[in-house]
Amino acid sequence: MPARPELLAPAGDLERLDTALRFGADAVYVGGPRLQLRSGGVGFSMDDLAEAARRAHRAGRKLYVTVNAFPTNDELDALGDYAQALLGAGADAAIVADLGAISVMRKAAPALDIHVSTQANCLNHAAARAYWDMGATRVVLGREMTLEQIAQLRAKTPAELELEAFVHGAMCMAWSGRCMISAFLTGRSANQGACTQSCRWRYHLVEEKRPGEFFPIEEDERGTTLLSSFDLNCIDFLDQIIDAGVTSLKIEGRMKSPFYVAAVTNAYRRRVDGILSGNTAPEDLDALRRELDSVSHRAYASGFYFGEMKRHAPEDGVYLQDCAFVGVVKQRLEGGRVRVEVRNPIREGDALEVLSPHSLGLRFPAARMTDTEGQPIATASVPLSVFDVDAPEAVEPGDLLRLRLR
Repeated sequence: MPARPELLAPAGDLERLDTALRFGADAVYVGGPRLQLRSGGVGFSMDDLAEAARRAHRAGRKLYVTVNAFPTNDELDALGDYAQALLGAGADAAIVADLGAISVMRKAAPALDIHVSTQANCLNHAAARAYWDMGATRVVLGREMTLEQIAQLRAKTPAELELEAFVHGAMCMAWSGRCMISAFLTGRSANQGACTQSCRWRYHLVEEKRPGEFFPIEEDERGTTLLSSFDLNCIDFLDQIIDAGVTSLKIEGRMKSPFYVAAVTNAYRRRVDGILSGNTAPEDLDALRRELDSVSHRAYASGFYFGEMKRHAPEDGVYLQDCAFVGVVKQRLEGGRVRVEVRNPIREGDALEVLSPHSLGLRFPAARMTDTEGQPIATASVPLSVFDVDAPEAVEPGDLLRLRLR
């Protein structure tokens, strides 16, 4: 039986952190107020980082903070104080890409573990060993590595050095995320946390002598997302990743919804536990594949784990989603009812599916919908409003509700 690996989930705010913890993450990674590679409102304040650490530690889990942008001279000067602040807030580790940043943070806060970010492009045992000698406790492997290369690296590095690898989520088309397209087209650098995801845009051709005429790159009627990569999905071969020596299994998605965090963390939690217990029933794996299909994603692929990119679906650049996230169970009421917070419209009679860490495949109809005063309603459609509905006893606060789209 392999050693128990860590399941590492993303969180863009405290709601998503709570969701990751409830659905089985052993650790959660978040961005702080400085040098994190996700802008767009997913950076925690220092107060929220401290609260996140308290919630994670109360649950017996860990909190990691991304500091993986490449700092300028001026930004580097402030990193020592920031490292001490992260340690004081309760962070268990900082995820860092830049060599200078690693050096400064190690000196300023030696008790704060350093995890070397995938942006550092660590692809070989000599680089991993060099980071270990600098004081790093973990290396997040470059996404271009095969399973065989990971096993070779593991065999030639100290056993105490932890190895982390991505197992699910969006993949940048650039080498381990070091992309210049956004900076070139928009002036917003992906390497300093301001990526506009230009690779996901739809492109057309312009012929030199016919300016202003746009010709489609033949793909489909929506244009083309020629540069857009597939989404990584390792649920089928997660056991091989563990066997190769990976000690932390990382889910991408700090900008994704609570529904994404819940569904993906839940699926991988069940898969890891199944591997450790020896339960590899095909029907269980089929159910987990359906869970991963329920969230918004591009065509799934196996990344570079087997060499060249392996595609699992014919769609290219098109977002797929089997379910819509419609509500969060907030409270268990008397009389077999629950109070639900609306995220998308729910109508009387809808066939609701329950996303829960305690059950898989539970369904019930939206019956006897009322407002909080007990007045019947036919539809609940105002985001973040609440309503009451009949529900099985197994439905608990914190469970998410969804509607199947196909």
